[in-house]
Amino acid sequence: MDAKSLFDQTTLECSRLITQRYSTSFTLGIKTLDRKFHLPIYAIYGFVRYADEIVDTFHDQDKAGLLERFKKDTYEAIESKISLNPVLHAFQLIVNQYQIDLDLIEAFLHSMEMDLDFRTYNDSRYHEYIYGSAEVVGLMCLKVFCEGDSVLYEKLKTPACKLGAAFQKVNFLRDIKSDFEERGRVYFPGVDYKLFDKAIKSQIELDIQQDFDDSLIGIEQLPDGAKLGVKVAYLYYQKLFDKIKGLPAETITQQRIRIPNARKISLLLGTYFGTKLGIS
Repeated sequence: MDAKSLFDQTTLECSRLITQRYSTSFTLGIKTLDRKFHLPIYAIYGFVRYADEIVDTFHDQDKAGLLERFKKDTYEAIESKISLNPVLHAFQLIVNQYQIDLDLIEAFLHSMEMDLDFRTYNDSRYHEYIYGSAEVVGLMCLKVFCEGDSVLYEKLKTPACKLGAAFQKVNFLRDIKSDFEERGRVYFPGVDYKLFDKAIKSQIELDIQQDFDDSLIGIEQLPDGAKLGVKVAYLYYQKLFDKIKGLPAETITQQRIRIPNARKISLLLGTYFGTKLGIS
């Protein structure tokens, strides 16, 4: 391995480490993909994770300034095809290799900027935020999975967006307490956190289930190397959603809904082997 290849590989390994530290379930999900997709998806996750950390974690810093610098450095890395920031170097490798559209990256970074400015979301901003924070991440991954097949990519764009939206809305329900109490945010439009009840929760759940249902046809048409991994993620999130649906509204506003790591592993292994055997 020459020096440049070693540098590239090391930065990709950094993104893998970030994924492993921040998300047990996402790491396990990636491992069910074909090996050729592992490092590219780690690189995408590392990029979005670090951008999200800027707006959610560094409360004693100038978040707007940090995000603007991160954004500027991202575009410079993509254009020059190099960065001394290992997360951005790994990301630009994948952006350039798989020709990930810059408008997807712009939409994602814009959604991060929205987190700095908005505390409550109307219907328009809600859909704009979900597109930028979740749907485009799914589209970035879809670019990798399609490996240059633009016809397949266009065919699967809509269900990929639906799946990303479902995942994000489940996260919103799961994190509704911490989002409000720690960050002052309520993502669901027209929802007063203090008046969150069974009727509101049920309405949100119907919308989420529709997204799950609309995404399934796209999963079945993914390339073989990606289909199983995405199906596992789909089934895992559906099970998490089922747990949330079974809880009273007051529980959702009193505690963050968690699945212990041992249970995550059990769920993921169960969905993996169930899918392999055709019983899921």
